[in-house]
Amino acid sequence: MKKIRTSLARARFLRSLLLGVAGILAGCSMGSAQAALPKQWLTSTDLYGNHLYRRLTLTLDGTNLKGTFDGDPLQGTLEKGRIHFLARDPQNTLYDLQGSLREERMTGVLSVTRSTDLNLHVQHAFTGRVLEDRLAGPPRSIEFKPTKFFNQFSADTDPVLTIWPGDTIHTTTLDSGGVDEHGITQALYGNPQTGPFYVGGAEPGDVLAVHVRHLRLNRGYADSLDAIAERAKTSALAVKAESLGNSVRWKLDVERGVATPESATGHLAHFAVPLRPMLGCVGVAPDFGFAPFSTGEQGRYGGNMDYNQVVEGSTVYLAVTQPGALLYLGDGHAAMGDGETTEWALETSMDVEFSVDVIPKKRIATPRVETATHLAALGFAGSLDDATRRATAGMVQWLVQDYHLTPSESAQVLGSSAEYVISEIADRDASVVLRLRKEILQSLSREGNSPDK
Repeated sequence: MKKIRTSLARARFLRSLLLGVAGILAGCSMGSAQAALPKQWLTSTDLYGNHLYRRLTLTLDGTNLKGTFDGDPLQGTLEKGRIHFLARDPQNTLYDLQGSLREERMTGVLSVTRSTDLNLHVQHAFTGRVLEDRLAGPPRSIEFKPTKFFNQFSADTDPVLTIWPGDTIHTTTLDSGGVDEHGITQALYGNPQTGPFYVGGAEPGDVLAVHVRHLRLNRGYADSLDAIAERAKTSALAVKAESLGNSVRWKLDVERGVATPESATGHLAHFAVPLRPMLGCVGVAPDFGFAPFSTGEQGRYGGNMDYNQVVEGSTVYLAVTQPGALLYLGDGHAAMGDGETTEWALETSMDVEFSVDVIPKKRIATPRVETATHLAALGFAGSLDDATRRATAGMVQWLVQDYHLTPSESAQVLGSSAEYVISEIADRDASVVLRLRKEILQSLSREGNSPDK
């Protein structure tokens, strides 16, 4: 009996010892987990079914949290997977988060109290996910093979990849009908896009510079129409063009650098045009409060711009209104005349290589394109008149920002040197581009990263 009692006592001692060690190890594990708390987060606040995305930074000292929420300082605690923080914005609105943190995911409720009514606490569902840190070392060269494609420019689509300024990305795009380089339909027609790419360091109020490094045709044909866009027709021409709108397949001869109608007879039997690969779509996600827009549309965020100078060596500048910008691209054309008058250009799939830069704290009213020879401001509107006004305002803003010209000086530059191009008349909105030759601006001092004035 004494031996049994002794054995039981030893068992209790060993059990207590093991539990103590387990507790110490668990505490160490929790401490390690807290010490390894990721610093950068992307949060989403559900505002009545609309997702407001904001960046969150966190640092942990013991159980005490510090950091920023949408740029505003915060303080809080993290204990046993429960997170609580308070932040206040410049308008004195108080944000109070109560939630949980598990496996690099954050969920909870964000209570918002405005200074105009301190007794009203509006609660919203809140989530967060960890953002990737930039890897040490030189910029990366990334091969990205898309498996999903999207028919709208949206902030609600999960990024396919995080990229950083200086990285070089090689990827592929489908044609406007969703067909790949092998002739296989991979997505719904209507300019399905590759992306979105989350750009590390890009914040609302910045400008994203997309450098188109290489564009390569990756199949031997393109599809188009024999149509004439409605904006280009007189009533008499509309009658003559009544039977048009038929499919036309073009043969792409990369070695000769030309495209020819595949089944051409008669007057076009020996007709050929130079190949000039371009991207019809380069766009970023629209701002909060704006619905996602179709990949057939265009606007301040870029999109289906169909400007035939978005070619190899060009740079597209777009306003950033969402954390990470969320860059989409697609709608490759083997060649396209001004206006895209046939409604389809020479639509084809493409290999694309690009890189990005972020210009901080600079606001632009309309997309811009820079080529080896020109600066171009793009204007989109329901009428050519309004599109012309927007392109003109965009170029004047560019001259004021980067060259510090006065309105009078800008007017003199435009009056002597402006080149207006009708770049798109087939879509719902027309597009007018105002171009200036860079050589005529050489005598002026340019500051490409100057903030808005």
